[in-house]
Amino acid sequence: MEVTRGVVLAAGEGTRMRPLTQNRPKTMLPAADRPILEHVLDVLVACGLGEIVLVVGYGRDRVQEHFGHAHRDVPLTYVHQTKQLGSAHALKQAADAVAGATLVVNGDRVIDEQIVAEVLAGFGGEPTVSVLEHPTPSNFGAVRVSNGRLTELEERPEGGGYRLINAGVYAFDDRVFDAIARTPRREGEIQLPDVIGTLLDDGRVRAVTTDGLWADATYPWDLLYLNRELLARERIDGPAQREGVWVADSARVHERATLQGPVAVGPDAEVAAGAVIGPAVTVGRNGTVGSNVTLRNAVLDTDCRVGDGATVVDCVAGQDVSVGAGAVVPGGPGDVRVDDRVFESQALGAVLADRAAVGGGVTFAPGTLVGAGATVADGVHLAGTVPNGARVVR
Repeated sequence: MEVTRGVVLAAGEGTRMRPLTQNRPKTMLPAADRPILEHVLDVLVACGLGEIVLVVGYGRDRVQEHFGHAHRDVPLTYVHQTKQLGSAHALKQAADAVAGATLVVNGDRVIDEQIVAEVLAGFGGEPTVSVLEHPTPSNFGAVRVSNGRLTELEERPEGGGYRLINAGVYAFDDRVFDAIARTPRREGEIQLPDVIGTLLDDGRVRAVTTDGLWADATYPWDLLYLNRELLARERIDGPAQREGVWVADSARVHERATLQGPVAVGPDAEVAAGAVIGPAVTVGRNGTVGSNVTLRNAVLDTDCRVGDGATVVDCVAGQDVSVGAGAVVPGGPGDVRVDDRVFESQALGAVLADRAAVGGGVTFAPGTLVGAGATVADGVHLAGTVPNGARVVR
């Protein structure tokens, strides 16, 4: 049975990515040189899908303004999930926009074309789930498979013995909506893994074991991993200046700047003399990197500015962020607080959310989070979390 339509679930906020998701959904955060969601759509288009339905919710205007009515000439239809009540609830909102066989993927997870292609090839009318090996299956939906059939799915297994996870790429026909209706809510939400459990009780779930890039960016430091992986796999849109170095035609890189691959410099960006950029760095569109700057293992989203002599290591910067001259983000490891949980020894120097402005000579303790629109005066030492819109002075 041929599948020609895809549904992308892109309605969630991504609360564990705060403060980066203060102004936009997780799907629009940077994954190397493009938003996460753009990588997802690229894969679906490459696999030959002729129509894509996007289920949007939080920050939907940011999604629709970026993509418009088509992506790489493939039509896009938008469906609004007004309340974020789970992934299966999101799919249910698309019921009137789809008919027949449909591929379903998450909009906040970067995957290889191979994973989607093998699910499409393996779909024969029965509900089909992608599974792959993962070093820490207990962190995801662990599964067991026998003779190409799914036999068990455990969302957060406490015991060992699992090696496969649910990769979150599905193929269904219209009967999935009946399964959604029969699936009980948990804490007010309906999640797709629970619907798979309902289908499993019906005795008819096919499993396609696959391989390839599968990057679930859950926390801010995951964006650094994702950036490294995409650069290493050459998943960059711009032209290659040499192996491992991509510089957009409109970018201006001084002849006395050093680019240590893998590194990508976006359109209209400017890199001054003496700057040393890389490895594992993406400078977004219209970025400005001053003289004698050191950038390593960092993602700078669009319109970022880094002042002369600054050092920025293990850092994620959102849109329109400015870092003053001589500022120092020394890199991780550091302890990072997300909601009420502290993650120890993460390889994260700092997160600077959209429109954060950091003055000259500011120093950062590893793991610092600076909120959206926050302003930090010259010479401050930062540690912990700076709230959105805060003004920090000496």
